[in-house]
Amino acid sequence: MSLVRPHGSVELQPRFVYDSERHHELMHEAESLPSIVVSSAAAANAVMLGAGYFNPLHGYMNLADAMSVAKTLRTVDGLFWPVPVVNVIKDASEIDGASRIALRDPNVEGNPVLAVMDVEAIETISEEQMDIMAEQVFGTLDEKHPGVATFKSAGRTLVSGPIEVLNFSYFQNDFPDTFRTAVEIRNEFKERGWNKVVAFQTRNPMHRAHEELCKMALDGVEADGVLIHMLLGQLKPGDIPAPVRDASIRKMVELYFPANTVMVTGYGFDMLYAGPREAVLHAVFRQNCGCSHLIVGRDHAGVGDYYGAFDAQTIFDEKVPEGALEIEIFRADHTAYSKKLNKVVMMRDVPDHTKEDFILLSGTKVREMLGDGIAPPPEFSRPEVAQILMDYYQSL
Repeated sequence: MSLVRPHGSVELQPRFVYDSERHHELMHEAESLPSIVVSSAAAANAVMLGAGYFNPLHGYMNLADAMSVAKTLRTVDGLFWPVPVVNVIKDASEIDGASRIALRDPNVEGNPVLAVMDVEAIETISEEQMDIMAEQVFGTLDEKHPGVATFKSAGRTLVSGPIEVLNFSYFQNDFPDTFRTAVEIRNEFKERGWNKVVAFQTRNPMHRAHEELCKMALDGVEADGVLIHMLLGQLKPGDIPAPVRDASIRKMVELYFPANTVMVTGYGFDMLYAGPREAVLHAVFRQNCGCSHLIVGRDHAGVGDYYGAFDAQTIFDEKVPEGALEIEIFRADHTAYSKKLNKVVMMRDVPDHTKEDFILLSGTKVREMLGDGIAPPPEFSRPEVAQILMDYYQSL
């Protein structure tokens, strides 16, 4: 048995320039090219393209592809893809008529060159097209939705074409122990002798329910290991910063998982909060990492009340054609600690339980407790994890 193949190609085709001579040439060339500072979202897309996560894409989509993906989950050429991967800017006057440009990083001081791009097209997006894309991808046009707000504020000019990526933005420097490319993750799976791997997506610290969910999936699909894969990019205000999350997850893995069953890594992307569409994107790039399964839980990648609790699971039945992806979905229900059974269970597996039989705490309640220096009950959060989070909340 071997690892699942990448999406859309036999081998991964990362857009990062690994050849040192070519890298040096491009860095030198970039200094004389017209350049633009891209949005954080476009920079994150460049990092994902560079790292092989967005295989087999070679760069940013043009308007026809972006619209086609938004409406049908396929590019004009028929490649299955769930969300537009675009470079939208406010002002193209600096690059007018240029065939090659340098893309500069908005998230690193001094705006260093992130990538060099061959410009295939510079197109204007109409308001109507902007709305169609936002509504299809996010399921709403409500500007209070953080993903819609970010998308609609980027500008109305679309710059498309292939890119060569020269660095991984701030992710490699800020998270040297955690940030990994799809190439590196595949290689480590091979070194560990893992063929069947379950991916767990997180942008939050992990509680007991998440820990048990990973263990249920590990046993349920008889996997060799779990990839705990955390988002390291921009979040909405109030979300817990990546270094705190990283520390709490590593502590949990170190103390509560059997040795060599978990890899803790992270990827450089900004959260879209696109619910079902983002769940499918999560599946695509986990397949590129070499994962055979992705855990998709309740309200996966959601925000507020914009999506139904299990929309991120049903989209795989309704919108993902047979054979479009090789990765499979491990469908999770809400998990919580059962006082009756003295263990964490999936709620759907215990129809005889009432709400009173579970230990249930809202996110707001947990944040209040941590802020007051009160550890949540051990059935909800491991004490060592709670301590890291209490220290963080009390430092605010």
